[in-house]
Amino acid sequence: MIYLKKGAPSWYSYVFFIGSIIAALIQIYLMHAPVVETFLLWFLVIGVGLEGIWGFMGHFFNADKVAEFIGWPKGNPFQREIAFANLSYGIAGVLCFWITGTFWIAAGLVSVVFSYGAAYGHIIEIRKNKNYAPGNAGPVLYIAGILKPTIVLILLILYFTGC
Repeated sequence: MIYLKKGAPSWYSYVFFIGSIIAALIQIYLMHAPVVETFLLWFLVIGVGLEGIWGFMGHFFNADKVAEFIGWPKGNPFQREIAFANLSYGIAGVLCFWITGTFWIAAGLVSVVFSYGAAYGHIIEIRKNKNYAPGNAGPVLYIAGILKPTIVLILLILYFTGC
């Protein structure tokens, strides 16, 4: 996988983020869909769902390479736990395509909490261990760990408060 090469950019963070926006804009343009609801749907399905499943695949099937990419030691069993956490919220995000209502709150908040927690861990690694590996200090941190969950949280608030 291209993103696992040492020093390679975390292109997948951009792909899922931009993919969420493009899917929403297409649906809004073609179907005149409600803006907040449509952006929330696609951030949940693509940004949470597909990205979570992608994260599972990396942490489970390429654990040592992903650990190296993040700047962490290989062979740590935490990789399996992270993999299944990613799979859990990934499945919930994809299910948002078919299940609506308050299920979106649960799927979104699980992802937000995990993402902020992971971002916190990455920031600690940067400050404490000077870990500037691309999988620790790059787009994984500022897009997947901070920007995307903040957008999901704002969209959840806007949608469920009727704004």
